[in-house]
Amino acid sequence: MSGGRITALKPAPFGYSAPASLAEALAVLAEVGEHAKVLAGGQSLLPLLSMRLAAPRHLVDINRVPGLDRVEIVDGSVRVGALVRHTDLERHEGAAAAQPLLRQALRLVGHPTIRNRGTCVGSIAHADPAAELPGVLVVLGGRVEASTAWGSRQVPAAEFFLSPLETALRPGELATSVSFPVAGPRTGTAFVELSRRRGDYALVGVAAVVELAPDTSISSARVGLVSVGPTPLLVDLSEVLVGRPGGARELAAAAALALEHAEPEADIHASAQYRARLVEVLTTRALAQALANASHEEAA
Repeated sequence: MSGGRITALKPAPFGYSAPASLAEALAVLAEVGEHAKVLAGGQSLLPLLSMRLAAPRHLVDINRVPGLDRVEIVDGSVRVGALVRHTDLERHEGAAAAQPLLRQALRLVGHPTIRNRGTCVGSIAHADPAAELPGVLVVLGGRVEASTAWGSRQVPAAEFFLSPLETALRPGELATSVSFPVAGPRTGTAFVELSRRRGDYALVGVAAVVELAPDTSISSARVGLVSVGPTPLLVDLSEVLVGRPGGARELAAAAALALEHAEPEADIHASAQYRARLVEVLTTRALAQALANASHEEAA
């Protein structure tokens, strides 16, 4: 505000391309390199442009590229193309059956208007440490397909997120899809979070995956934490839960272990102490829900 007037914010000047094929899109990215940004849903990018927190020289709009809007269950994974909207994946019955954690998390993303336009791959490539889908990718051990004009590579989730809003994508690369492993037998999942208002980014979010042995004891347990560190955080809880039934005391021990790995910080929304308490409460809650869902799968 200057002199009592609100100064409108507008993006810095940039070039614009709307390629009609993947080959054309990759060719433009190869030419522009690090000075390019990719536009898919735009729910994260456009605000950054308007506030000049990002000022690319060129915008590559991939919305006309065919074949990037597909959801496929192949090779034991749910493969999600770069133009699949949050709503499309949330409503995809095959994806929900193959990996229930996807729908559980997507229902918490923003508001319906945002989910209708925002893309799943775009959310992951944006790498906001408070977003739901990066946490899902990490806890499931998924991967990102990064393509260039010369070929493609698979980037494991554990290597993809480098720091807030920074990923392992290289100049000229396009995240063309992400793959989430399907849930195995006797597996339960859950995603819980707390935000100041419905649709806001989570103060803390927890994605939980619990697997049961044939005797119904826990054979594997892990959580993905969001909004408590510079990147989504994977915590393996096997040392306190494997071989045990998952009673209240055991879940409390698992929550304490999760907190040991978390890095909660204070901001205008919450204190570090409050976030630390949320890690314990929400981890316990997510594990309990995942355990109940795993037991339900076992009974079915």
